[in-house]
Amino acid sequence: MPDILFFGDSLTAGYQLRATESFPSRIQEKLTVQNLPYRALNYGVSGETTAGGRQRLAGVLARFEQLGVFVLELGANDALRGIPVRETTQNLQFILDEVKRAHPEARRVLVGLEFPFDLGPLATLGGGRMGHYAQEFKALFRQLADKNEVDFVPFLLQGVIGQRHLNLPDGVHPNAEGQKLLADNVWQVLEGVLGT
Repeated sequence: MPDILFFGDSLTAGYQLRATESFPSRIQEKLTVQNLPYRALNYGVSGETTAGGRQRLAGVLARFEQLGVFVLELGANDALRGIPVRETTQNLQFILDEVKRAHPEARRVLVGLEFPFDLGPLATLGGGRMGHYAQEFKALFRQLADKNEVDFVPFLLQGVIGQRHLNLPDGVHPNAEGQKLLADNVWQVLEGVLGT
């Protein structure tokens, strides 16, 4: 049975939620209902940056003989730390390259993110540098998807970000209902990748 590997951070891991409430688990429910022969496996690690993912990748890929799809969701923690967009881009490119090298038959899906907070007054600080960073950060995902000709989820948190009732009290991490919407956002692309 080919595997769908979800490689990401707390958004994938389902921070402070039961494992069954994470969006990869919700994807598994969709696969089961449609009787599709795939296993959705959650390799999300809370707090992970793209650099951390880069270091962890080889050990994860080595566990798989038959990888059907690799879903890459990393970068939010880079943005929170203000890591240069160039560095985030290089790390994501490395991960995409390594997956292709190790599993050339696997389809790759890149998940787009946007700077996780409403910048508000921050955007005007430092001559608008924060706003510029947010624009660059958002753009890097589509640029990488186009360059690598991989399938692309435009924005994981579409419909969830800024919705208090869909997030945990921290306002950053989706709750169980929010994770259902994340699954829907990913499924819109993944369904076509799987040829359903």
